Amino acid sequence: MHNLSHNDAILEMLSLSDSDEARLLPYLSFELNQAFYAVDILRVEDIRGWQPVTPVPNTPEYLCGVLGWHDEIVPVIDLRLLLEMPFHPYSKTTVVVFLNLTSRRVGIVVDAVYDAYYVDPESIFKVPDFGDRVSTEFISGMAHIDDNLVMLLDIEQLLHQERLG
Repeated sequence: MHNLSHNDAILEMLSLSDSDEARLLPYLSFELNQAFYAVDILRVEDIRGWQPVTPVPNTPEYLCGVLGWHDEIVPVIDLRLLLEMPFHPYSKTTVVVFLNLTSRRVGIVVDAVYDAYYVDPESIFKVPDFGDRVSTEFISGMAHIDDNLVMLLDIEQLLHQERLG
């Protein structure tokens, strides 16, 4: 269940009229390996600076460990490693974004969070065809935000339990 007061506050910060809000899609943008990504902001429950996690033995490299969050234990996934990017040491800009998925909560580690944006669905580009060897089913589209080309992630698809193993 979404924390409505949190989401309402985020949407209010974007300050759009009701008619604009009805057709535009809200996203939270972040950086990962010097590229820009965004997720549906209504999935975001919290953003916290990096803090050490409790490692879990015999887990994939991308699973950093777990963190206590409110009254839950939440798995934390390094999105760089999940997407097969090189590891980058955590810094003062590294954050954990807590997401509410259909079946569970999960934290993702990203290099830096930037801002919340509304994106016009008509301005979203389809993902180019990179051939059979490149998996893009977790990218719902691409959009220009400010001066950056941003990949819009389908976080449900990316963090689906079957995909994570």
